[in-house]
Amino acid sequence: MFARTRAMVARTKKTQPKKATRTTKSRPDRTERLALSLGFAEPRRRRRLRVRNRRAAVFSVILALLGSTITVLGLRTDDALPAPDLAWQDVPAPSPATTTTRTVKSTTGLRRSPPTRLDIPAIGVHTAVTPIGLRDDGTLDVPPLESDAPAGWYQGSPTPGEAGPAVIVGHVDTARDGPAVFFRLRELKVGDIFSVRRDDRTVARFRVTRVASYPKKAFPSDEVYGSTPGPALRLITCGGSFDRDRGSYRSNIVVFAALVP
Repeated sequence: MFARTRAMVARTKKTQPKKATRTTKSRPDRTERLALSLGFAEPRRRRRLRVRNRRAAVFSVILALLGSTITVLGLRTDDALPAPDLAWQDVPAPSPATTTTRTVKSTTGLRRSPPTRLDIPAIGVHTAVTPIGLRDDGTLDVPPLESDAPAGWYQGSPTPGEAGPAVIVGHVDTARDGPAVFFRLRELKVGDIFSVRRDDRTVARFRVTRVASYPKKAFPSDEVYGSTPGPALRLITCGGSFDRDRGSYRSNIVVFAALVP
């Protein structure tokens, strides 16, 4: 009887359908998903990924992320540097009438002697000074457009320390070489002291009285170059946002300074 029972149980087990086993679908991890999108992997069966070269895939993902970061930084800094030959543009020069009026009204100060060196410790500027004139369009000429180019003294203005406002200009930066002599000019503050060495070996010391930014389209020539009660100096460079169409900055930074007695 027991043998018959065991035989019946065996037949029942054989005829019962097997239970279906559930298979869990593994999801690709983050690296595999990126590798698949870059073509370094191909999908496996049941939605699994097979990475042909995992090390190359990871390296390519890193390069892709770095490329995206550099692109974003490039977009943010695209306007930081000007085109090589148009960084300085349309800076008006003092008119002859302004120069004459200034000379008559102010008779104090040092005798005329061209500047040879400019030192501004507060912003780390230590540069030679070269004389410059005017362009054909009546705007100020500039020193060579190079990062190590010196500052330029407009020889139609008084010499630093002489009666009236002397004018010294310099580049802010260049697309090829980066920061130039007056890159940090806007950082000067009221009360900062700097000096100008002159050709006669005397040194004129100046104190900053004001730092201003003016749109080039509304540059206040009378305010910048007009008569002063004593010897003064104007340091000028480019600033503000960059106009890509014209290849120049839209504003000028002007530092007003007075001779220290």
